[in-house]
Amino acid sequence: MEKMNNGCIASPKTLKSRIQNGEVLYGVSLLSFSPTVAEILGYVGYDFVLIDMEHGPGGISDALPCIHALAATQTAAIFRVPENSPVWVRKAIDLGAQGIIFPMIEDPESATKAVLYCRYPPAGVRAVAGPIVRASKYGLDPDYPDRTSKELLIVCQIESEAGVKNVKEIASVDGVDMIMVGPLDLSASIGCLTNPKNEKVKMMIDEVEKTVLELERKDGGGPYLGRFGTASDGPQQYQNGGYRLIRVNVDVILFKNACLEDIKRFKSAK
Repeated sequence: MEKMNNGCIASPKTLKSRIQNGEVLYGVSLLSFSPTVAEILGYVGYDFVLIDMEHGPGGISDALPCIHALAATQTAAIFRVPENSPVWVRKAIDLGAQGIIFPMIEDPESATKAVLYCRYPPAGVRAVAGPIVRASKYGLDPDYPDRTSKELLIVCQIESEAGVKNVKEIASVDGVDMIMVGPLDLSASIGCLTNPKNEKVKMMIDEVEKTVLELERKDGGGPYLGRFGTASDGPQQYQNGGYRLIRVNVDVILFKNACLEDIKRFKSAK
């Protein structure tokens, strides 16, 4: 890594720049808010770790030591905020998140608000605290105010029938970098809870894929396509389907499965 003029270490390639350069990135969700688990996930080689404040028990103060652990392994952190709120977004970006995932975006108005919450005035409504926040190295990075708007990955999650219906308008909002498909919530929205293999869900996902990929080809710079997958899905379908950001597993599920396998292996030896 390069040194900045003031002696600080400059940031490595960001999540957003890697996606723009054509990489397909694979990551995992951190639901436990354990810094130790976060550090392990970084060291084993995931491209990013998604700190899930929508479904996980932790908040901003719990996320901070996890961010420290990921920084030690040079692994990008994405925050999924619990709601489309300027307070959550402000705190997540100030901590140093490289990406923000907004859940349950169903219309272009919500997507527009999401972008505004991530931008400084006059382009947005984000409060200015550059000289004191971790993301700016506590003011030691003089380029931070200009850099943050260019480097932050803004992701809108489509997980309802309404979101699918409006996906073109959502994806066309200036500043939206990625559309993320959420199959489980899509299945719930049409009354087939936890059945993402349902034929109608597949058709909805196909519609999102087609729309976003057409826009990406037309504009050249996005929006890009991301996906929450399940362990039963084959990785090849994502890599060949135009997805740039893929998250399949969750830390607590990986740990649970490892424990079950350990118990099974021990008891089968009797």
